[in-house]
Amino acid sequence: MSRFAHLLTRRLVRRLTGPAARPTLVLLVALAVLAAGCDLHGSTLRITATPALTSARSTSVPPTLGPPTPTPTAEYPAAYNPLTGLTVDDPSVLQRRPLAAKISNAPDIVRPQAGISDADMVFEHYTEGRLTRFTAIFWTHTPPRLGSIRSARLLDMEIPSMYGTLLVYSGASEPIRQRIASLPFAPRAFEGVTVGPPLYFRDPEIEVPHNLFAVPSEVWARADTMGVDTPPVINDIPFDDAPPPGDGPVTSITVNYGPDVVEWQYDADTGRYARFVDGEPHRDANNNAQVTASNVVVVYAYHQPDLSIVESEWQGSKSFSIEIQIWTLGPVKVFRDGEEIDGWWMRWEEDRPLTFWRDEDGTQPIPLKPGNTWFQVVPLDFEDVTTGS
Repeated sequence: MSRFAHLLTRRLVRRLTGPAARPTLVLLVALAVLAAGCDLHGSTLRITATPALTSARSTSVPPTLGPPTPTPTAEYPAAYNPLTGLTVDDPSVLQRRPLAAKISNAPDIVRPQAGISDADMVFEHYTEGRLTRFTAIFWTHTPPRLGSIRSARLLDMEIPSMYGTLLVYSGASEPIRQRIASLPFAPRAFEGVTVGPPLYFRDPEIEVPHNLFAVPSEVWARADTMGVDTPPVINDIPFDDAPPPGDGPVTSITVNYGPDVVEWQYDADTGRYARFVDGEPHRDANNNAQVTASNVVVVYAYHQPDLSIVESEWQGSKSFSIEIQIWTLGPVKVFRDGEEIDGWWMRWEEDRPLTFWRDEDGTQPIPLKPGNTWFQVVPLDFEDVTTGS
């Protein structure tokens, strides 16, 4: 078992056996463990999955199993973007919903991607075959086009709820399409192959299916017409210009997803991290700007193949969808201001974003640096993150 998996096990065992544990709580947690696919063998607890959010998706985890989400005491100014901690030049953009777009990262013909440098947040995650894909969230900026747009994955059932977004995607395997259709955010999910122009268009210079692009202004206009463009209330993410105490200076971060190697290089003059992929600057097709970030956050989460969902099949070999379980808690590495800060990510309710804490009891928050954030999502036992200073 990896160190991170061991930490999760230790946390659950302590909650089950600690002196303050109540019999009712012990029973509830034990039932959750069994339902989640955990095996009990004598005195040894082996976790094989993170407990999933139930079908009653608005029901929060009992507060004794995790820290309650903090409630801010002050209101934000009208121009404050709670995804970045910055004020925007045009406050009217915050009167719409954020937009989450599923952007391709393979094969090489989809690079450079269009619009990705303008995202407030980006999640990079595994799909199948060790390839990665992006879910990028836009609120501050309205790029002229986004893409190429590809199909949704199981992770995209979580992010629109977490950040109250619209969802832009080309389509999905039938089981995922059905699941999206059953969720509360379904009316604001715009499937490209179904909706078509003017929200989407195909670039004839690029081969199908890698040539689908979205027009964000048209998506927001359609959402407004449909009455689903009401901005969400997001007040959970702390930002601070002053960096918290860290675990040491780090100026380079490498995530070897294999086949792609992602590298972030910190620039002390700008206070930002520049992104490279396979040794080359990662650029935006819209403006040729190199992708940079104020925060780089490595999120360790349980990855569980869903054998009921076949994403692709080639010569009898099936690739199954991967359920990335970004609920409850897990280890995290936050990089900001040239420093590494180790701690825990947490998410205890369906409609709340990820938050970050120094301690697993959720009493010491890790504030992000104001600006955009890239999340590098990796499996719990992932060992291919290296740093340098």
